[in-house]
Amino acid sequence: MGLLSGVTDTDRRVIVLALARMVGAAGNSFLIVVLPLYITSDVVDIEGLLGAEVGVGAAAVTLTEPLLIGIVLSLFGFLNSLSQPFTGRLSDRVGARRPFVLAGILLLGTASGLYTVATSYPALVALRAIQGLGAALIIPATVALVNEYAASDTDRGGNFGVYNTFRLIGFGFGPVVAGAVVEGGPYDLSAVGLPVLDGFDAAFVAACAGAYLSFALVFLLVHDADDTAEAGDDVSIRVRGEDRLLDPVFTLGLATVAMGACIALFATLQNQVNVRLDQPPVWFGAQFAAVTIANVIFQVPVGRASDRIGRRPFLLAGFVLLIPTTFLQGVVTEPALMMLVRLGQGVAVACVFAPSLALAGDLAREGESGTTLSVLTMGFGFGVALGPLASGWLYGFGFVVPFAVGAAAAALALVAVFTQVEETLDVDDEPAAAAGAD
Repeated sequence: MGLLSGVTDTDRRVIVLALARMVGAAGNSFLIVVLPLYITSDVVDIEGLLGAEVGVGAAAVTLTEPLLIGIVLSLFGFLNSLSQPFTGRLSDRVGARRPFVLAGILLLGTASGLYTVATSYPALVALRAIQGLGAALIIPATVALVNEYAASDTDRGGNFGVYNTFRLIGFGFGPVVAGAVVEGGPYDLSAVGLPVLDGFDAAFVAACAGAYLSFALVFLLVHDADDTAEAGDDVSIRVRGEDRLLDPVFTLGLATVAMGACIALFATLQNQVNVRLDQPPVWFGAQFAAVTIANVIFQVPVGRASDRIGRRPFLLAGFVLLIPTTFLQGVVTEPALMMLVRLGQGVAVACVFAPSLALAGDLAREGESGTTLSVLTMGFGFGVALGPLASGWLYGFGFVVPFAVGAAAAALALVAVFTQVEETLDVDDEPAAAAGAD
């Protein structure tokens, strides 16, 4: 820990928390690649659902394979995001973060293990819902801890950059490993007294083990900040701004919905992308991970630079880059070009993620970190949930349509941030700038 802390010049508590989240995120991200393959395998019976219509009249929707996959992937994000304001507020009122993180990890890990016995589509939906509630307990509490560990505004962006980097290493490389685990099955473990595991069960067990390891790290090494304060009874999410139409944190939450959706449009269309680009599944795993790879590379530099230069320039640059890198995913026809476009999208996300969390942290009142930051984490979770569902439906109008709609949403987000969000750091304040450069 000392070596890592010295290299990153970051509070050791942030590094411990980030490592724990990296392990847990790796296990959970396995499911993004594994569940679509599992749903379309012979193990899960979806034949009775395909072609069925849900809804009434003009609102009726025909269930297709991409839409069924999108529902499972999106349910996690919807329950996760919609619950976060409540769990974030509750952690503020209690004045504690660690119990929420531990409870959430247990829900995530246990549900991952139970996928090994889930062979019906409704069972998969139920388990994914449980995992969404588990994530809702974890995310606001962890980002609130990172915010409270910051000694001042001049290291908040760097802390969030380090935290997101480690978390995204786990999240990004999990799908790549998951594809290899599924392809490598079955695994004969009789030599150590265990049953034979097919590729799917091996991936589910690995996800469960990752979550439990994360639980152990948090239980042993992570503690609440010494100065965590209980929030008052009036803690709430503000929508209207004091001198403008929207509150800046709420605006960033809306913009983060668009960003999350743009990233996740790709996830539902695994089979369609592979056919269109004439590529093996391993390419899709690498392309999916490309966004995270770029995040891993740029999160810390961007976070630290936002402590010196300011938050707003990076936010605007990120949304400007997000527009073309989203649209081009519906246009390119070569695997290597898709990889480059996804990398570019990852750079855009890196420019937004840490600076937006840092800006919200700058504005959070004492004891309200969980509630304030949950606006952004909720927005991202909602966007990640909306993306697969939207692409599963919009794909029916043409392959490019989901990505064109995502690019349009990114353009609206750029306008909102430009008009409603101001800089929170006094970049002309020489002492603060010097402190941030140290």
